[in-house]
Amino acid sequence: MPAHPDAPPAPVVAAWSWGLVPALFVCLAAPAFFVVRVPWLGWLLLAAGLAIALLTARTDAGDEGRLSPLDRAAPDGRRAERAVAGSATTATAGIRRPPSLVRDLSLIAAGLLIVSLIPLKAELDNLAILRFALALGGAVAVPYAISRWVFRDHAIRFPWRGGGRWTRFQWTWLVAVLVLGWLILPFYFITSGVYLNWPVVDTPELIARLFVGVGAVGIWDELFFICTCLALLRRHFPFWQANLLQSVVFVSFLWELGYQAWGPLLTIPFALLQGFIFMKTRSLTYVVTVHLLFDAVVFLVLVHAHNPGLFDGLFLV
Repeated sequence: MPAHPDAPPAPVVAAWSWGLVPALFVCLAAPAFFVVRVPWLGWLLLAAGLAIALLTARTDAGDEGRLSPLDRAAPDGRRAERAVAGSATTATAGIRRPPSLVRDLSLIAAGLLIVSLIPLKAELDNLAILRFALALGGAVAVPYAISRWVFRDHAIRFPWRGGGRWTRFQWTWLVAVLVLGWLILPFYFITSGVYLNWPVVDTPELIARLFVGVGAVGIWDELFFICTCLALLRRHFPFWQANLLQSVVFVSFLWELGYQAWGPLLTIPFALLQGFIFMKTRSLTYVVTVHLLFDAVVFLVLVHAHNPGLFDGLFLV
């Protein structure tokens, strides 16, 4: 996908840095929480990641203290080369200040901890809906609030109006998403039996609840995995590294949600593509639209799988 002409330039970061180590620890907490489901392992990985990030930051601060005043003040000099992360420029002084890896990883860790407090098995009763709303909502709201009003760096943003008008390629991709979903998803859900990970929906009320739930979780996916995790990681690492890291978190969550068996063969490329599309378009509205179209097919397939004969002729399986 070509970059949208209105998309802002990507931050300049080091090709490799030791910051990858703590970031990997923090992101690996997601499979600990949501795949193997060993909470203490997730806590240990988060603690280790944040501790290593703090140690790395102190080491970098010590190295920086040995730089000459000229190096520290130069926006494009050694300071920029030594930074393990993207930078925010202080316009008045012309000094490049890298964002804090410790702070940004702590925001991701906070979101993961909040989500890990609840079971992610798909359920449609009132209590389950409330549980999901509080946990998933908190996983987005808490990091956002801390970033904006405590750290005051406003690192987490939700660019609903970003990217400008959609290009012809973007409209074509929306059609392709529907076609690919129609071809692949029925085969995956029905032949693997993973549709049984979702509750039976055999009444109009349950079907309506499923529709709302699938769509709401799809929107949340983009708010947390893309606008929070990817955006924070992108401040410190090249896009491809940040995208791989966020996909670990994304795919782990979807696994516990129900996308199991050979589901990662679908969810891994989906997570990577969503990150790539957001990087190119800078449009939350667009990636949410892509996700909701995909989820619309998921919804129809789940209803079809639980109610044989209801959508005869619509799917090939």
